[in-house]
Amino acid sequence: KVEKMLNIDNLYESVNTPLIGFLNNALKAKELFKKDKDYVIMNGEVLIVDEHTGRILQGRRYNEGMHQAIEAKENVEIKQENQTLATITLQNYFRMYRRLSGMTGTAMTEAAEFDNIYKLGVVPIPTNKKMIRLDNSDLIYRTEEAKFNAVVEDIATRYEKGQPILIGTTSVERSEYLSGLLKRRGIPHEVLNAKNHAREASIVAQAGRKGAVTVATNMAGRGTDIMLGGNPEFLANASLIQKGLDPEDDLEQYNHAYLEELKITTQQVANEHDEVANLGGLYVLGTERHESRRIDNQLRGRSGRQGDPGESRFYLSLQDELMRRFKGDLVDAFLRRFNVPDDVPIEAKMVTNAIRNAQTQVEQQNFEIRKNVLKYDEVLNKQRQVIYEERKQVLEGEDLSPQ
Repeated sequence: KVEKMLNIDNLYESVNTPLIGFLNNALKAKELFKKDKDYVIMNGEVLIVDEHTGRILQGRRYNEGMHQAIEAKENVEIKQENQTLATITLQNYFRMYRRLSGMTGTAMTEAAEFDNIYKLGVVPIPTNKKMIRLDNSDLIYRTEEAKFNAVVEDIATRYEKGQPILIGTTSVERSEYLSGLLKRRGIPHEVLNAKNHAREASIVAQAGRKGAVTVATNMAGRGTDIMLGGNPEFLANASLIQKGLDPEDDLEQYNHAYLEELKITTQQVANEHDEVANLGGLYVLGTERHESRRIDNQLRGRSGRQGDPGESRFYLSLQDELMRRFKGDLVDAFLRRFNVPDDVPIEAKMVTNAIRNAQTQVEQQNFEIRKNVLKYDEVLNKQRQVIYEERKQVLEGEDLSPQ
């Protein structure tokens, strides 16, 4: 069929070899790369979204013609392919440092990999204040529709009493879908995803205020400090801008006014902090489990910081990607046998264990992939070290005549 469309006799003749690569890329672009999940379209450009952080990878492009295939699929300007001058795996890049160390809140789940790859141990440090967050067990529904209906009901109930809510989604597409459901329900909210990352600071600064509802991708799941009652510095700055004061116009006047305004907003935030804490603190609601437990833990970790109260819960369905890949059909058969309606959730140890096992399997698979990539890169790494040493001598050597 392809040969007929391209008007050639044999696709696998040597003269047609480039076509095979083009066709493979076209198939991958159509079936494997999903808009608003793997990439977004902004200002006529295809921008890659990092699957772990939910952020746009500025300046990055897929190689070997893959980016051009996606651009053709989305009918945007096809740009020239980047020329790769040198490559290195992250593991070998880090090994170039004489000393390595790091700090993260979610290293314990990957302790074996740190030991295996970098020969580094992981030391857990106790929290400064006792963590009092309530982590509820997962609620599992048969269908995605039933799950999202329950999510909206939970959000509506908590919004009415004023508890701030952070909802975690797995992609831009899912965040926009949930946003549409909340709009129809009349619940005001903010959306934080790769498309509006420019407003990230202002959204995060308000996410812990009374009645705040924030729908976010992985962006809000790491490196963000959501303060109960709001961020006093941001509120002071926003108040001054609203009054027409700009630091670029008169810095001295702005600084004087800022200090006065900060006193007011600090007191406001302190009062609201106590009010929000009495409502239960920040409620983190996950709409799907990620492949990695680490990402789930990062999302949960937005709540209950610095000894504040908080709560978290994950809503799942048997149609979620993780459940579809790992034995979700067995759980579905179990629910059908006992005639469990779509809108009735289950909290069963069997399902929780199935999810934990699925995540463990995916993590092990990903670890094996990283290990194999490193193994193949070891061959190149020996050559790389020789070339870089030669280059260093040329750049730093005083006398190049022997070379």
